[in-house]
Amino acid sequence: MTFILSKILLFLIMPLVWVIVLLVFAVLSKNKINRKRCLISGIIILLLFSNGFLSGKIYNAYEARYPSPKKYDIGILLGGFSGVNERNSQIAFGFTNDRLLQTIALYKKGVINKILITGGSANLIDKEIKEADLVKDYLKVIGIPDSAVIIENQSRNTLENAKFSKQIINQLDPNAKILVITSAWHVPRARINFKKYFKKDIEYYPTNHIGKVKYDLSDFIVPSAEALNNWNILFKEWVGLLVDSFRN
Repeated sequence: MTFILSKILLFLIMPLVWVIVLLVFAVLSKNKINRKRCLISGIIILLLFSNGFLSGKIYNAYEARYPSPKKYDIGILLGGFSGVNERNSQIAFGFTNDRLLQTIALYKKGVINKILITGGSANLIDKEIKEADLVKDYLKVIGIPDSAVIIENQSRNTLENAKFSKQIINQLDPNAKILVITSAWHVPRARINFKKYFKKDIEYYPTNHIGKVKYDLSDFIVPSAEALNNWNILFKEWVGLLVDSFRN
């Protein structure tokens, strides 16, 4: 039930949903003053949350930095970057697939010795297809040996990523040096959950940063649908961070 309620909450906190609700009230309201207030409020919220510079600077302050170079026994790759292409039943990648690409690069460079893929199904209906299984098959296709890949395919969220990964690592090597690989804006939330189970400081490798290094004029003045969506991602992380903080 908590899992379903969290999905509903994530929908309700989307800025675009707020804008739509306000515009609907503006159309339906019979009071001219309320109609005007709803219309203006909707436009202001839309312009505010579609500003690329504003969302980018918030991400710049929130996203994690790279760790100091060193070697690790296991790189834990957090799922949430892929699914199934229903046209050919093969793996399909989402916008966070940089998690996987950077993990492959870290393995090829010898920074991590093994890859632990953690990710089950976050689908409310179809729970049969496990992300970790799909990713393992893909890694085999591109030449990464099975001996270098460990899978954890039961977790549905970051807390379970940490819990089930720790169980596996305890069986393999409790003293293994760990690097968690995930999106730069997801690191703060991952850190809270992994600290609960690993009971020690481990390091994190940030991927697919959203905040830019440099901004141009269009980021200041041109409304951006991408910026609007970036706020959805950030609100989701903040809600998850708040829930995980109380839960931990």
